[in-house]
Amino acid sequence: MMNSLGVPKAPKDTRVVVAMSGGVDSSVVAAMLHAEGYDVLGITLQLYDHGDATHRKGSCCAGQDIHDAKAVADRLNIPHYVLDYESRFKAKVIEDFAASYAKGETPIPCVACNQHIKFADLFDTALELGADVLATGHYISSRQLETGQLETGESSPYTAPQRALYRALDAGRDQSYFLFATTQDQLKLLRFPLGDLPKPEVRELARKFGLAIADKADSQDICFVPTGKYSAIIERLKPEAVRAGDVVHIDGRVLGRHDGIINFTIGQRRGLGIAASEPLFVIKLDAANARVIVGPREALATRNLTLRDVNWLGDQPLNDGDSFELHVRVRSTRAPVPARVMKDHGEVRVELLGMEDGISPGQACAFYENGDTRARVLGGGFIAATSSAQTSSPHAPVKSPELVQAGA
Repeated sequence: MMNSLGVPKAPKDTRVVVAMSGGVDSSVVAAMLHAEGYDVLGITLQLYDHGDATHRKGSCCAGQDIHDAKAVADRLNIPHYVLDYESRFKAKVIEDFAASYAKGETPIPCVACNQHIKFADLFDTALELGADVLATGHYISSRQLETGQLETGESSPYTAPQRALYRALDAGRDQSYFLFATTQDQLKLLRFPLGDLPKPEVRELARKFGLAIADKADSQDICFVPTGKYSAIIERLKPEAVRAGDVVHIDGRVLGRHDGIINFTIGQRRGLGIAASEPLFVIKLDAANARVIVGPREALATRNLTLRDVNWLGDQPLNDGDSFELHVRVRSTRAPVPARVMKDHGEVRVELLGMEDGISPGQACAFYENGDTRARVLGGGFIAATSSAQTSSPHAPVKSPELVQAGA
């Protein structure tokens, strides 16, 4: 029999490694699973130097957070280990973040952290510790799939994955956008116990379990930028990227000068350092020529995206010539919108059925089965380039990805 975590063992025989960040969510996961009788072991990753972040409200995986995680483990009487991952985090997340910004992109370090640290290095460590499950406090759901049958009732010619991802019950906390890169192999071990719980209920559970961090503030997206000023980190790691240049209107007029493109993001309106008779927005960052391209709001409209490093979680393979009608999410704060996802000569492109403003290379584009609040997550990729032109091929067949039925 499979238990609540989808592991064919009794709770007392199931070893669960919980990634404990020191926050409310992962602490409640550890407490819940311990109360249910699982063999729980907590691991906290020390990811960056403590410095200014040690006592900063909303920090994560540094300073006080490590002490908070240890205090929760002590309260629950479970083993707890702190692993020094600072060098790995710097190499795989912080340096990539700086390099991406220097290229004029808007990177998402939380995706890189999940992809290269928590669901990679920590994943391997959990296996070495004999884990049957690696549980986290992320707000997303995973479910066991029934294999061999499509939603239409027809037999499936494909081998369905063991588990699939779904958006969280609490739409305001849903973290599926940041977890699109989770692979099929990782899903076999990963579990997300909070996916079907609203945040207020999680805090109430923390109080019931007697956890001192029940009212602790949530961590911020970019935890290693304690001042909120990204340019300071980029200037330290990539000083060659801080190059003055021109602020140029899309019609070719030079409107002024800037101190470095790292101080700007696509869609930015304020702080451009120029005088103009109309509202102007950052339309593009030309890193090669150190130019900040500005224009009216309508110039921000984007219809087409080219993706890189695509992770596909559909039951059918994503082959050359395929064209799927899905929903996509281009910002964590935006709802999924209808789109067509195409693959041609190894390149994955997305055509939005409506225009979206302020999309920047470096951001994520997450795929969903549909626009429902509990929709299945079908993967995604990083945005490599954008355009407003109509680019879909009139010859590509359009179809919906056939999905197997999901069990409870």
